[in-house]
Amino acid sequence: MQAVPSFRLDSLFAAGAHLSGLLAGYGVLVLLFLMARVPAVEHGVGADRLARWHALGGRYVLSLCAGHGLLALCGYAAHTGDDLFTATVDLLGYAGVLTAVLGTALLAAVGVSSARAVRARLPYETWRALHLLTYLGAALALAHQLVGPDVAGSPLTLWLWAMLHTSVGVLLVWYRGVVPVRQALRHSLRVREVRDEGPGVVSVLVQGMGLDELRAEPGQFFRWRFLRRRLWHTALPFSLSAPVRDDMLRITVKAAGDHTRRLRRLRPGTRVLATGPFGALTAHRRTRRKVLLLAGGVGITPMRALFETLDCAPGELTLLYRAGSAAQVVLREELEAIARERGAGLHYLLGPSDGAYDPLAPQALRDLLPDLAEHDVFLCGPPGMADAATASLLRAGVPEAQLHVELFRF
Repeated sequence: MQAVPSFRLDSLFAAGAHLSGLLAGYGVLVLLFLMARVPAVEHGVGADRLARWHALGGRYVLSLCAGHGLLALCGYAAHTGDDLFTATVDLLGYAGVLTAVLGTALLAAVGVSSARAVRARLPYETWRALHLLTYLGAALALAHQLVGPDVAGSPLTLWLWAMLHTSVGVLLVWYRGVVPVRQALRHSLRVREVRDEGPGVVSVLVQGMGLDELRAEPGQFFRWRFLRRRLWHTALPFSLSAPVRDDMLRITVKAAGDHTRRLRRLRPGTRVLATGPFGALTAHRRTRRKVLLLAGGVGITPMRALFETLDCAPGELTLLYRAGSAAQVVLREELEAIARERGAGLHYLLGPSDGAYDPLAPQALRDLLPDLAEHDVFLCGPPGMADAATASLLRAGVPEAQLHVELFRF
């Protein structure tokens, strides 16, 4: 830090501005790294947990950016003796300050679009497009940092700061740009067939070459980009709904927006870019002999793949499928065939989420599985259902270490 320790008001404001600015800059770097889709990180931590960290970190970074700007403004006003309005006008005359203001405004726009109340009203495609402003906002913030005294004042600090940003930039370009194109060319992925599975639900079969090289495991997902009009610009995460067989991958998708509704009209032969596999909800998480799979809604897709492949003796594997009604149950014939073949338990927990009877209540779960606490539990579903089920399982006596959760959302 360049500020000399002092109890003068302008010096105190300046010290706070320097510290909050450095922390905000480092925070932006961490946020970008969390979303770089580095396979080793996503496999070890889990994509949903990384997304939660990213969202939480974004709030802190925006708070630090706002604090940095306010402290810098107050420090400048205290130093010059001007009022805040005059100090603001003077500061905006500096190019480095203007880029910081623009960068912060872009990051704030992304933050507002990600707020729960706003996000619920935005189509995924719009939200994703707005989120791309993060890169421009981060670039403008970096330009501000590179001319500021905290970084530019030391050649070593300047070099380290530039190298950190360059490294994260390379990871972003490689894993979000180069890898999907390389996989598409190597495996020649194309749509083979689209099957109706129920109201608003389709399975998409994707054929390719050398798919064993992907090492995709049941429970994992890819980010899919279908190269046709009105679909090519957006990549969405969909879990494999069946194990990889020979040259075929399968996903099962519920229409939840314009993009997913258009999948029904995919034609055989459509080229596909797929990045992955991602996700840590695999057999490697298992710690117990008995396993309970608990799915909510279309979160059944990774559970269905695990239901077929987990190494369990008859009676050691159970699947609970939470749905609003029988009409909303997806892949029912497949699930029942697997249950018969493997001697596994299969129960449908039907009814509205606000009904008088809660099939996910602790006692209801213990009635179905008296030895519930002896099971590993793999849970996948919408955030509300997953939170309620997690709380019930803990109250029912399942140790937290035996809970393996992945939220099913875009």
